[in-house]
Amino acid sequence: MRMKLHSVFVSSALLLGLGLATAASAGNHADYVGNGPFKSGPEVTKKCMECHEAETKAYMNSVHWTWEKKQVVNGKTMQFGKKTAINNFCVAVPSNWPRCTSCHTGYGWKDDKFDFTKAENVDCLVCHETTGTYKKFPAGAGHPVYPGEDKSFGGKKWAPVDLVKVAQSVGKPTRKACGSCHFYGGGGDRVKHGDLDGSLTNPSPEIDIHMGGKAKMTCQACHQGGKDHSIKGEAASVSVGSGKKTMGCTDCHSMDVHKNKFLNKHAQKIACQTCHIPNFAKDKATKTWWDWSTAGKDIKPIPKDAAGNELYAKIKGDFKWGKDVVPTYYWYNGTVSRVIFGDKIDPKKVVKLSAANGNRKDPNAKIFPFKVMKGKQPYDAGYNTIAAVNTFGPDGYWTKFDWNKAIEVGMKAAGQPYSGKFGWIETSMVWPINHMVAPKGNALKCNDCHSEKGRMDWKALGYKGDPKNPANR
Repeated sequence: MRMKLHSVFVSSALLLGLGLATAASAGNHADYVGNGPFKSGPEVTKKCMECHEAETKAYMNSVHWTWEKKQVVNGKTMQFGKKTAINNFCVAVPSNWPRCTSCHTGYGWKDDKFDFTKAENVDCLVCHETTGTYKKFPAGAGHPVYPGEDKSFGGKKWAPVDLVKVAQSVGKPTRKACGSCHFYGGGGDRVKHGDLDGSLTNPSPEIDIHMGGKAKMTCQACHQGGKDHSIKGEAASVSVGSGKKTMGCTDCHSMDVHKNKFLNKHAQKIACQTCHIPNFAKDKATKTWWDWSTAGKDIKPIPKDAAGNELYAKIKGDFKWGKDVVPTYYWYNGTVSRVIFGDKIDPKKVVKLSAANGNRKDPNAKIFPFKVMKGKQPYDAGYNTIAAVNTFGPDGYWTKFDWNKAIEVGMKAAGQPYSGKFGWIETSMVWPINHMVAPKGNALKCNDCHSEKGRMDWKALGYKGDPKNPANR
C-alpha cells in the first residue's frame, strides 16, 4: 500500500504549528515551568505565555476556542457551531454552560458573559499535558479541581490536579488528551460517536489499524494543525460542511491504491470508509436511542442490558445501545442539512436534526457510512420549534424534574420565544464514521453488499435494486 509517510509521522512543521518547537519548548519544560506553585489553570497559562503568547492568541481564533465559525446554514450566513447547535443528546449548550463547557478548551465559561478575549482563559494543559492525570471537573465550567478544593460529582470525590506536575509534562498531544473530550461527548464514554470511544486510547489493530497497528498513529497524524492552531477536520454535528474536503484518506493513500482495477473504479463513488470500516462500536456498545419523554420515574433496580449498559436513568429517560453496529449508508457530498433554533418543524414526522446531502447523480457524492442517532425530545407545541432545555443548575430538569420550567429557562438562554406548551417529537442525527478502520483482510467483500442479504438498501440509495444487475442501474 502506497503511503505518503509525512502524513503518518508528525512533521517538524506540525510541531511548530502546535507551538512546541520554539526555543523554550525544545528542552525540558520542567526547566522553564519551575516548581510553581500554581493555584489555578489561568496561572499556568500565564506561565505558558511567557514563551508562547503568540501561539495562545492565535489559538483564540480556532473553533476549539470559539465553538463557532461563519457558515451558511439554511441559506443564511451566520456564526454557528457547538455554541448554538441542537442535538438529541443533552440538546444544547445555552443555559447548561458549566456542565457542557467542562469540555471547552478554556477556563470559566459558566454563563453567556464569558470573556473570549482573555488569553489566560485558554487551557493549554487539556491538550498538551502528558501525565494523563489532568481532568476537568464535570460541572466546573472548564476548571479542574484545584489544590485545596474539596469537590464531589456523582457521589464520588474528585482528587485535586497537581498543576506543577502536569505543567512540567507538556508536550505533543496524546490520543488520551484528545479523547478526554472527543471520546466522552454526550455525557459519557461512547455515547455520541460510534467510532470514537475510550478503546482508541490504546486500541488493538482489530479496533483501528492506524492507531493500533505498527504505525501507532496519533490523532494529529491526520488532524494536522497549522500555525494558528487550526486543526483539520470538522464534525457534522456542529458544521454544515463546505463540500470541500478538509482532510481524507487520500491525504495518505492514492486513489488507485488497489491492485484490482475494479475496486479502484468502485472508489470513485464509494468512500474508502464504506468498505474499510465494516462496523463500529467494536469494543463496547454506543448509544443509539435516547428517549427524554420517559424521564422522571423512580425505577429500581435500574434496568441494564447483558453488557451492563444502563437502559434507563431518571434524569435522562430510556436508552438503547448497539455493539459491532453495521453503519447506515447514504450518498454524502461532505455537507449536511440541519435544523437550528427557530426553524419550523412538523411534529408528525421524524425531525432530522442533521441529514446527509447528496444523491447518486451528485458528482461530489459518495456512498458513506454513518451512525444514526435517534430519540425523543421536547418541542414547543405552540410555535412548532425545537425546545432548548435547561438540564443543569438550580432550575434545571435534573434538579426540579419540571419540563415546563426547564424549557422556559432553556429557551430564554437560547434567545427563543416559548409559548408555554410543549410536546414530544422523534428526532434523528447523522454522525459520519471515519475511525475504527479495520485491517485490510477484514474489509468488506463483494457479497457483503451484492447479495440477497447484503447490507446496502439499494432502493434508498436511488437504485431499482442491486446495481450488479445492469437493469437496476
